[in-house]
Amino acid sequence: MLSIQISDYATPEKYEVGELAAPVVESPQDVIIKVHAASVNPIDVKKAAGASKVVLKDTFPYKIGYDCAGTVVEVGSQVSRVKVGDEVYTRLPECHRGAWSELAKTTEDFVALKPTSLSMEDAASIPLAAMTALQALRRYPGDLSGKTVFVPAGLSGTGLFACQLAKNVFKAGRVVTTVSTAKVARVSELLGDGVVDENTPESDRLGQTPPRFRGVFVLLFLVIDYTKQDPKTVIPSQSIDFLFDTMGDSMNYLMLMRPKGAIVTISILTSGDVLQNSGLMRRSPDKDDKAIVPFPVRVTLNLLDRIRTFRASRYGVEYSAIFLEPNAQDLDSLREWIDAGKLRTVVGNVVSVKDAEAVRKACQVVYDSKGGVGKSVIVFV
Repeated sequence: MLSIQISDYATPEKYEVGELAAPVVESPQDVIIKVHAASVNPIDVKKAAGASKVVLKDTFPYKIGYDCAGTVVEVGSQVSRVKVGDEVYTRLPECHRGAWSELAKTTEDFVALKPTSLSMEDAASIPLAAMTALQALRRYPGDLSGKTVFVPAGLSGTGLFACQLAKNVFKAGRVVTTVSTAKVARVSELLGDGVVDENTPESDRLGQTPPRFRGVFVLLFLVIDYTKQDPKTVIPSQSIDFLFDTMGDSMNYLMLMRPKGAIVTISILTSGDVLQNSGLMRRSPDKDDKAIVPFPVRVTLNLLDRIRTFRASRYGVEYSAIFLEPNAQDLDSLREWIDAGKLRTVVGNVVSVKDAEAVRKACQVVYDSKGGVGKSVIVFV
């Protein structure tokens, strides 16, 4: 089968398209998928460059990619969730990484029927980013209904799902986000009307604001052009209930958080203990078969996490960093919301696996975190 691979840790300009042995059913829970489309996520390209080599030893040739959508072509004897011929989507676990291939293998607890309203390309863009946003929002200690949620980079791969889930599923009262100048006018177009509220004169300043702001007639910026405005200067202090940190700078926004609010980051490494227990460390389908985080790394990560947790606690804010834990149940929920019109995806660049140079360029854009709107997708049919 064709597979995008590397012979050693490498950046996108060294990605190669070559032949690898096709996966086969080895256990009763195995599912083999003919890949129609696979998406490009930051973790795909960063990990391929060796971002996690200190804590996890990889084998080569290294197959890239976690997200894909396709058709089931073979299943193990005990698989009941899907059958041959079903159109599915998945976020592969670490031990089955290799979505950027003509065939992908996983177990049924990571596979779900794809949304019927979406193409394969659109479906492939969803699992990792949308599940990450969903699991982060669930970390809020209470009901987000009516609350104010801040999602920096609201048109990023994960941010666009966080904004929609916050408003349409968790019923947040307001969603605040940042985008670049060219994208300000496209927020409603891409995310849907009312997901991120329009910038309008308000006297309530994001709801329950400190007394010193009450009665002041201001322009409330809910879509913030970060190239022209610093969110810390246009968002009132103590006005945010939940911050979904997509940029790794959550500590800079502590003064914006309400007491008893929460910050969840996906852009800073978790504690060493969380990392050790995460799916990233799984070496096989056996949940207990995990690589060991080196002791000095684990201690250092624990210390850094406790420092950030302490800093947040001084503002009365709960802080946590998470790793995505993929599962079929969350994919089922996402499918229902998508088919109900509550959640949409944004696909930008679509390239063919047969055009290796186009694949490298698309991956480089993701690696550099520059340019474009929406997810990049690689097609295999």
